[in-house]
Amino acid sequence: MTTKNSKPEVLDASWADWNHQVVTIKSGRKHACKVPCKDCPWRRDAVGVFPAEAFRLSAATAYDMSDRTFGCHTTGKEKPTTCAGFLLRGADHNLSVRLNLINGELDLNQVSDGGVDLFDSYAEMAIANGVDPEDPILKPCRNNYS
Repeated sequence: MTTKNSKPEVLDASWADWNHQVVTIKSGRKHACKVPCKDCPWRRDAVGVFPAEAFRLSAATAYDMSDRTFGCHTTGKEKPTTCAGFLLRGADHNLSVRLNLINGELDLNQVSDGGVDLFDSYAEMAIANGVDPEDPILKPCRNNYS
């Protein structure tokens, strides 16, 4: 197990396009963003910031009992932080988030939508950003309203 002060370990990095990567890390950090950032992919007014492939690569964060979380793209891999939009709309059935809540390592009362309109589900967000609604990668997503 990674300790809270250890450097995050990069487990995987996949290119979504020439300018965007989806990075899978292992970290003992239990930090979460308080509000969605200005170009958070969960925001309805931020469609198109990231390529569709980024949403395909991150879909497993929305699978039932996933141990992967959706990290904030602005905090980077050196100081990984869980995305506020994900916590508010995509983490209800995420195992890592649930364990952090049970262990008192995460307080959702500290997370707010900041008054912005967020997508209701991962699938809705991914589809709005160009993922085909019939793409098999979205089928296991919890709360899949497609």
